[in-house]
Amino acid sequence: MTDTSSTDSSSTDTTRASSGPAARETGTGPAAATRASSSDLLAADTAMGAVTLRVADLDAMTAYYRDAVLLSVLADRSTAGRTVLGRGATPIVVLEHAPELRHAGPREAGLFHTAILFETEADLASAVYGVASRHPGSFTGSADHLVSKAFYFTDPEGNGVELYWDRDRTAWSWTHGQVDMATLALDPNAFLQQNVSEEALVAAASRPASVGHVHLSVGDVESAHRFYVEQLGFETTTRFGPQALFVSAGGYHHHMAMNTWQSAGAGRRQLALGLGLVRIEVPTLDDLGALGERLAHHGVAVRDDGRVVGFDDPWLNQIEVTSRARVS
Repeated sequence: MTDTSSTDSSSTDTTRASSGPAARETGTGPAAATRASSSDLLAADTAMGAVTLRVADLDAMTAYYRDAVLLSVLADRSTAGRTVLGRGATPIVVLEHAPELRHAGPREAGLFHTAILFETEADLASAVYGVASRHPGSFTGSADHLVSKAFYFTDPEGNGVELYWDRDRTAWSWTHGQVDMATLALDPNAFLQQNVSEEALVAAASRPASVGHVHLSVGDVESAHRFYVEQLGFETTTRFGPQALFVSAGGYHHHMAMNTWQSAGAGRRQLALGLGLVRIEVPTLDDLGALGERLAHHGVAVRDDGRVVGFDDPWLNQIEVTSRARVS
């Protein structure tokens, strides 16, 4: 794999997030002074669910995520135009066949990347090796972000993909309520040499993975903050003026991010290939109900059947929130 670490725009999640040692403090999350009332926040155990992509070539996209990223096909409804891929019982990517749609323009709002989180560096190395060996031209960059190590790719239809591993939270630092992140050089060849093994490659499909975060391209950061923080209930973990916003629940470095690096001024999305649906999972039905009430209070149009709360962000990115608790 050619070393293009930290050189591509897709690896600039935290390019402007580096913090010097001055005023650095160790903590577990956003500063208490910046937090809203707990009733206005998503539950601490909130997590991301599977991301739906609308695709033109279902077979080629299935092959990429199955044979290169090393996900397993969990549900093959290809005859009905839908394939679900993931690890174990955890869906990660849902592919929906929509060949009649066009690709969105490069400056439109939508998906920046889907970030798949792996449990160990060996697990991450196996997935990186899988993509690098089968689709070497899709590699766009790599970086050590202090909180994580990440590798960036573009799938066959232009959707951004991040594969990453988190350092333990005890190793993260927070400064004035913002998590310390950076974009440091990470040599992909050295990483693979140190972490990939035949044993890990054989076991890869059986190892856990999940969607760690979803990064969106949006038209402006102020509207993103108003929607995702003030209304939806995430907390800000890092913000870079009018260019990027990182948000999370429960002190994670980020569950979602929004940037204007390529999409400043973008308006509402038209139906197109690419991002179809972002899923968020809250722990309990009470959490789900509270979210629905909070969004309605803020005037957000909500689709709520008691099991799923669905809504659109200001750019018509569709979001669904479910509870991990079973409905009896």
